[in-house]
Amino acid sequence: MRIEQTAVIGAGTMGHALALVHALGGQRVSLHDSSPEVLRSAPALIEAASATLVDAGAVSASDARTALERITYTESLPDAVRDADLVVEAVVEKADVKRIVYDEIDRYAPGYAVIASNTSYLDPFPLIPAARQSRAAIAHWYTPPYIIDLVDLAPGPETAPEVIETLHALYKGFGKAPLVFDRLVPGYIANRLQQALNLECLRMIDEGWVSAEDIDQSIRHGLVHRLAVLGHMKKLDFTGLEMARLGIEGGTYEPPANMLQSPTLDRLIAAGRTGVRAGAGFYDYGDASADALFRERDLKLLRLKAQLKDLEGEDT
Repeated sequence: MRIEQTAVIGAGTMGHALALVHALGGQRVSLHDSSPEVLRSAPALIEAASATLVDAGAVSASDARTALERITYTESLPDAVRDADLVVEAVVEKADVKRIVYDEIDRYAPGYAVIASNTSYLDPFPLIPAARQSRAAIAHWYTPPYIIDLVDLAPGPETAPEVIETLHALYKGFGKAPLVFDRLVPGYIANRLQQALNLECLRMIDEGWVSAEDIDQSIRHGLVHRLAVLGHMKKLDFTGLEMARLGIEGGTYEPPANMLQSPTLDRLIAAGRTGVRAGAGFYDYGDASADALFRERDLKLLRLKAQLKDLEGEDT
């Protein structure tokens, strides 16, 4: 199964970035969005991301230019998918929207096309037409996907084994780190851990125990170095499993219940402090532009990624 032409459906936060990932991987890419405004903004976002990769030395200027030339933009979904070997669905996490998109893909994409959903939590398989089930899978990415290498691959009940094998080989060839599940695990691994961390952090803020700054200081100076080098389960080995067992037996920690809302989040959102794009969230970003802040983040991630790669090379 050869994958040479990719259609990305949805040009928002993940979609435009996935178009760049696949273009850098050597794919011809057709990027579609139902919103003309979102589609018009995509080229500048893609060019900015590729420029950051060049500035960090992650890709060459010539490779970046070639990748950008591989991407075409279209307001027509039929045109986007007509010749696609792979259709990457990256639309909003709403079942009714995804169902409509899958029906259109089914109508216009070649019968041999693989459909890969970037869904974070929804089960997409009940939404996909029956005739496409054997060639449908999940390929879930993390933002920004042109830097973060993890790709969660999961089959549906009827997915042909060669589909997952093809996606694994494709993304491994991109230099990514595909992780294959034997079934859909809601939230995969990283998102489940992030959700648990979110609940605990918000519980501590909601109940007035600590500030957002306190939490970030504890993570940056207490957890992140060991997790980056070891992961969590190997960190337990280094700590000693007896210690982990004693911590559980002590019974001093009770996980927070999910109350389906957080007073802290409600208050911030009501005040318009919705994150970097709004200029404020838990932190106030002043007059700094969102684009500059994302570029700064990306450059730091790329430097860290290079350093971790060097450390991994030292493993025995």
